Amino acid sequence: MPATDTVLNARALLLDMDGTLVNSDAVVERVWRRWAEEHGLDPEAALKVVHGRQGYATMAVLLPDRPVEQNHADNRELLAQETADVDGVVPVPGAPAFLAALSGLPHALVTSADEALAQARMTAAGLPMPATRVTAERVGASKPDPEGFLKGAAELGHAPADCVVFEDSEAGIAAGLAAGMRVAGVGPRAAAHHPTVHVDDLTRIRIEALADGTLNLRVTA
Repeated sequence: MPATDTVLNARALLLDMDGTLVNSDAVVERVWRRWAEEHGLDPEAALKVVHGRQGYATMAVLLPDRPVEQNHADNRELLAQETADVDGVVPVPGAPAFLAALSGLPHALVTSADEALAQARMTAAGLPMPATRVTAERVGASKPDPEGFLKGAAELGHAPADCVVFEDSEAGIAAGLAAGMRVAGVGPRAAAHHPTVHVDDLTRIRIEALADGTLNLRVTA
């Protein structure tokens, strides 16, 4: 079938990191497989729920009767492990050009990683860090709660309906839609979770800034 284009208009873009800008699956799988095995869990089942959430929220799903304090303690340990391990971290295809096209335009990083992990992974992937970012330390609730995306929109000075979210995970897509935003799903995980539009990777996105501040996003399916 021939490629078809969809055009979305926005005033600001809100970008997830892992799986959307950066492919960190190798690290995530190493760390979470080890954690799952240590806790007597099936690693394959654990990997189905880790993407998009903060670590303590993943643990709450996998071990619902476990004390919250223990989840937060383990989360701090796993964040340290992930920050120190950038082997295999690479940009998602199209991410360098995509971020270059956004230079000077309203956009923010909204990630379940903390600041140190976000810096480590963006640096390892050779990608510029957005000046506006909402990292794990800055929210009280993990995706799929919409708090992070709503905070990102507010900091950019735009209404939720004027924002487009770029996400790869079920939790992230749910968070963007709950925030009242349109969602561009990126990569194979995203397709099953009903984003507004879906692309295989960021090479499928073209951005045009209009004189009135509108961003035209041309999405080639």
